[in-house]
Amino acid sequence: MIESTYRSQILGAGGPSTGSNRGPSVSDMTEPPRPPDDDPYNQPPPPPGGYPPPPPPYGAPQYGPGQYGPGQYGPGQYGPGQYGPPPPGYGSGSPDDRTWILIAHFGGALGAFLGGTLMGWIAPLIALVSRGNTSPVVRAEAVKALNFHLLWGIIGLVGSVLICVGIGFFIVGAAWVAATVVGVIAGVKAANNEPFDYPLSYPFLR
Repeated sequence: MIESTYRSQILGAGGPSTGSNRGPSVSDMTEPPRPPDDDPYNQPPPPPGGYPPPPPPYGAPQYGPGQYGPGQYGPGQYGPGQYGPPPPGYGSGSPDDRTWILIAHFGGALGAFLGGTLMGWIAPLIALVSRGNTSPVVRAEAVKALNFHLLWGIIGLVGSVLICVGIGFFIVGAAWVAATVVGVIAGVKAANNEPFDYPLSYPFLR
């Protein structure tokens, strides 16, 4: 009986072990070792400033410094049409300035029409004296109208003297039409905020 008990103890010690005493299996022994880079806890720290952004896909536009996208609108450009500043006119003056400008032009035409070219200079002179010292815009337009109507007033006066000869009628008529029509055109241009230079004028005043 003692011999059988001893034999059973020997067989139990040499038999296959179970549970926590199990040795390494065949699959554990044949698995290759894992490289260090695959370990999520063994990664190097990021570089200073972070990682650079990924490159754009092939064919996509690449905008560098100083570029503004597909249109690439730089300073001073206003879009596809590239609209620049508006042309110079009378927009920089106040409403009072525009009123005096219209008085100078339309008043000159009215004076020339009623006075036979001899009174066209009165309205521009009034605008020059009343507003020209405080507004450069009014002064410039009043001086242009005044120079024009002074010249055609002198031409009309000479024609009036030559009426006795007969040719004076034509001179007075031509001066009257020119002073009236051109004065009206200048007034319309001023009302539409468009610059206008009188033709056939002489710079008596500057």
